[in-house]
Amino acid sequence: MTVVRALTLISVALTSVAAGAQAPTTHTFMPERFFNTFSGAHPPALRIKPGDRVITKTIDASGVDWNGKSVASGPNPQTGPFFVEGAEPGDMLVVSFDKIEINRTTAYSGGALAPYTVDPSTLLARTERQAPRANWLLDRAKGVARLDGTDLGGIELKLRPMLGCVGVAPARKEAIATSTPGAFGGNMDYAGLNAGVKVMLPVNEPGALLFIGDGHALQGEGEVVGTGLETSMDVEFTVQLVKQATIAWPRLENETHIMVLGSERSLIEALQHATSEMHRWLMAEYKLSERGASLLMGQALEYEVANVVDPRFTMVAKMRKSVLAGLR
Repeated sequence: MTVVRALTLISVALTSVAAGAQAPTTHTFMPERFFNTFSGAHPPALRIKPGDRVITKTIDASGVDWNGKSVASGPNPQTGPFFVEGAEPGDMLVVSFDKIEINRTTAYSGGALAPYTVDPSTLLARTERQAPRANWLLDRAKGVARLDGTDLGGIELKLRPMLGCVGVAPARKEAIATSTPGAFGGNMDYAGLNAGVKVMLPVNEPGALLFIGDGHALQGEGEVVGTGLETSMDVEFTVQLVKQATIAWPRLENETHIMVLGSERSLIEALQHATSEMHRWLMAEYKLSERGASLLMGQALEYEVANVVDPRFTMVAKMRKSVLAGLR
C-alpha cells in the first residue's frame, strides 16, 4: 500500500467521525489551573469536539508563566485537560499542532549532565555537586537562544520550540506524575515534537482528557542535563478522532517520517516497545505481511533517543515516508 492510500484511509476515517457534525469551533482558552498528574480524575478544563481548534498557553516546568509570574508548582504543570466529545476507550485521538512558539524572552536549563547519562567515575570527578541551573535569553526575532553568562563565550543556538509533555488520561484509572512518559504519552521529551507534527494517542477514558505542557525553546537529543530550555509557550492545535483504532504506544507524523515513541525504565525495553508498535503499524495501515514489515524495518528503520533522564526513558522508532511511498 502506498503512503497516499494509507493516509487516505485515515482521512476517510476522520471524515466519517465528523460527518453530520456542526462546523468546527475555534476556542481561545486561557489556563488558570494546572495539574501535576495525568489522570482521568481531573475535571475537564474545556470540552471540545473533533475538528475543533484550540488556542492556548502553557507555563514552564517550574510553574512560571509568560509574564514571569509563578502560578503553579512543578514539575511540568499541565494545561488542560481537554475533554473531546465522542472519544471512547479503544479510539485513537489525533492532535495536530499548528503552532508551538515561545512567548517570553527567558528560559532556564540544568547545569550538569544527569546521572544516568555518564559513567560513575565522571560523577565522582565532579567539582560541583549541585551545579546551579543556567539562565538563557531568547531572541524570537533572530530565532536564537543565548546563555546569560560567560560559560560558553556568548554562543548562540537556533531555537526549536517543542512540547515535552503531550498526554491523555492513562488506562486503569491511574494517576501518573507529569515527570513520567508511558503508553498514554506524557513527559516523552522528544525534541521532534514541534509545530506541524501530528500526535496520535490511545483513548483510555471517555473524552480522552488531553494534557499539554513542559515547553522547551530548544532541547538536545536525550535531554542529558535533565531539562531543555524550559519556558512558556503559545500553542494552537486541532483534534480529530479515529473510532475503534486501538494503538499501544504514541505515534507521530511529520513531513518526512512516521514515528513511534516507546517508554520504559530500561532503554532496551523502550526500544522494544517502539519497534513492536512500528511493526504493527506497518502491517495494519500499510498492509505489509509480518515478514515484509520485518524486512523493510531491518534495512530502513531509524532510531532517536528522546530522553534518558525521566523515570522512564523514551526511544523513537522512525520510518521515512519516501521509503513507504515506494511500496506496492
